[in-house]
Order: sequence, then structure tokens, then C-alpha cells
Amino acid sequence: MVAIGLSAGAVARIRFAVSCLWEVVAAIRVLRDPGSHAVHLPWVRRVAVPRDTLLWELVPREPAYLPDFLTPPPVGLTPELGAELARLRATPAAVVRQHLDLYGHRPPAVRELYADPATGLARLSTEIEAFWHTAVAPDWPRIQLLLDAEIFARARALAEDGAAGLLNDLHERVRWEAGTLSISKRYCTAEDVSDGAGLVLVPSVFVWPAVLSIFADDVPQLAYPARGVATLWEPRRESTDALGAVLGRGRTRLLVELDAPSSTTELARRTGMTAGGVSQHLSALRAAGLVAAHRQGRSVLNVRTALAEALLSSAR
Repeated sequence: MVAIGLSAGAVARIRFAVSCLWEVVAAIRVLRDPGSHAVHLPWVRRVAVPRDTLLWELVPREPAYLPDFLTPPPVGLTPELGAELARLRATPAAVVRQHLDLYGHRPPAVRELYADPATGLARLSTEIEAFWHTAVAPDWPRIQLLLDAEIFARARALAEDGAAGLLNDLHERVRWEAGTLSISKRYCTAEDVSDGAGLVLVPSVFVWPAVLSIFADDVPQLAYPARGVATLWEPRRESTDALGAVLGRGRTRLLVELDAPSSTTELARRTGMTAGGVSQHLSALRAAGLVAAHRQGRSVLNVRTALAEALLSSAR
């Protein structure tokens, strides 16, 4: 168990971010110990990746220490693997060696990284990119939809219930009380989070069922499992004939697609409908109380209402 004091300023700076690198390192842990990540077995069975890489050696099975430099702080909700890899390659040599000093396993590839961090980080970056395109990228659109839905729901919870309600609902191992964030986790030590630093919450698919945290750097991070992971690898259910007969196939298809908040343009791209057709269907669904619209920056995102959820649940 580790307890971290969160100042009022740190709580006020809580933000969400999505990270390609967090998904990569968590996915390697899934492959190392599939039995502890049963939800992801359908993914594991169809993924074949080389295991004689520096990346594989650096990411041990849980609960062993995961070198912190592998996951530099993510900066936003729309991750770019290239930008994250650039930050990884820019890690100072002293930081790489400091983190590897905590690492118990030193196979030849890790010793080479310790001796020459710049060359090792370049190799690691190439391996991560190859792993991403082979194992994660084919499913990334679906994963990203789930993560977008998670952030939307958590942001609403933060607005309605405050920081205490948000943090105490993240995971069974995470609790926040009286200004202290407690995480039931081995190999986790931390100093208090000052006013100058916020806490970055990173929803993840492959981190399930655990939580992973970094509190050693200036930007503390907590990666936690997004809700709905159990449904991620299920075959997608299309609109049912019964509901389609009532609402129409096009409108029912849009309701099914709204697993996560989506713009009209995005819905048109995924369904093959015209943007005008999607807009007309959404107008009818909003009038019936089945869809609500929320503005996010310059975009208007459409979401299913509780009534729509009940209709789809009943039809399925």
C-alpha cells in the first residue's frame, strides 16, 4: 500500500489523457501472463509478436517493476504514437540508468541499453512501432471509441460528484480520503503531489484488471482500466430486426454505433450514410428523447440517452 498526499492545487489539476505507450506496455504484460487477463484472451489468441526484443525484456510480468521511462507523461486525449516515441527517445541517459538500477532482470539487451541509452532507445522505439502496427493498430479505432466513452463518463462524474467521487470510483485498489490518495499496489513508492503538479488519469484497455502508476517524476500518472473492457472483443451486435422495424434500420444502426460520443461526420464515416442522412436521423432521434447532443470544442457530439440504452438492452 502506498499513500500519496494530494494538495488542493493538485486535485484542481486532475486531467485525463490517452496514451499509445501505456497501451503497448500493458499489452506486453497481457501477453506475458494471459491467464491473469482472461478478458483479453480473444485478442491474445490472434496476436503473434516476437519475444526476443528489448521491449519484451523491459516489460516484466506483474507485479515486477516497470521502468518509468517507458511511459512519459501523455499530453492529451488524441494520442500520436510518433510524438510519444519522440519523447521516449529524448529521455536523458541518466534517467534511463536510474530507472534500470531498480530493475532486477538484466539480460544482454537491457545491459546494452544501460551502456548506450541513446542507441538503445532508438532500437526500443523501432520495436514499439512494429508491435503497435501488428498488435494494437488493427483494433485501435474500437479501443479509442471505448476510451472516449470512458473519459466522457468520468468527466461528467467529476462535474457531478467532485474529485472524491471520481477517484473513489476508479478502481477497487484506489481510494482518496482526507487529502490522501491510497493505492494498494506493490513496487510503488511516491512522494506527495504538490500544488505545482496535477494528477494525470490514463484510462486503458490492456491495463485491466490492475492499476499502474508513476509518481516518481514531476507529472504523476495513474493508469486504470476503462469500463466496458469486457465487451471489447465481443462480436459487434448489429441492429435487431424488431427494433429496426419500429425505428427504421438507419436510425437503429446509429443508436448501435453510439457506443461512444460521436460527431455526425464520424457516424457517417462508420456507417456509410451521407452526412445529411445521418443529421436527419439524429434530429428524429433527439426529438424522440433517444439521443442528446453536447458541444466539445468545435465539435458537437451525439450520445445515447438512458431511454435508448433501455431500448437496445431490451431488443438484444
